[in-house]
Amino acid sequence: MKTLIIVAHPQLATSATQQFLQASAAPLTNVTWHALPAHLDLAAEQALLFGADRIVLQFPLYWYAAPAALKAWLDTVWQAHLVDAARGGRLRGKQLGLVVSLGQPAAAFQLGGAVGVSLSTLLAPYAALARRTGMTLLPPLPIAQFSYQTELAHQRLLIRYQQYLTAASQHFTDRQAWWQARLAQATPEQPALAEYVANQAEEYERLQDTLRELKAEDDG
Repeated sequence: MKTLIIVAHPQLATSATQQFLQASAAPLTNVTWHALPAHLDLAAEQALLFGADRIVLQFPLYWYAAPAALKAWLDTVWQAHLVDAARGGRLRGKQLGLVVSLGQPAAAFQLGGAVGVSLSTLLAPYAALARRTGMTLLPPLPIAQFSYQTELAHQRLLIRYQQYLTAASQHFTDRQAWWQARLAQATPEQPALAEYVANQAEEYERLQDTLRELKAEDDG
């Protein structure tokens, strides 16, 4: 499976969240990190788009919407005669993911919260987009107040993000298979993994704890 990450951020170079995510994606195979350029090369952008199996739109939520660069990319690259499922569009059967960074706590995005509506409500246009193009919409991956998160939370985010990019699906069984593969790789010869997730027996127990938490989330 090939994953394309479309990164729309007006201050990418100074975003701690995006720099962390880019470093997290770097060691993954068949994953392309693509920061949107100021000027779009239509042929090149469409080649990237149609060559991927999973397209992940990654952006900060500014005034409850994605930055203008993402809308411009969609308007320019997703030409109706090429992507409309009713016309045999070339995105049919692909997956659409959303990685959204938030400047407010996750609890703010609910009825009665500071924002007053859910994140799902704000992201509803992407559900319509996926339906129109025949894509499967993945549950979004929100990242709330990254700079205030603990180191442990960052470690968990690293793993959850890598899962989001590469696991066959977001169902527990596929996420568990992903975990088992990563656990098998957690050796002293792989310092990149050890750097974020610690190592050996202590880290094995932590990963097992996370597996149980993920199972509890899915059961809930």
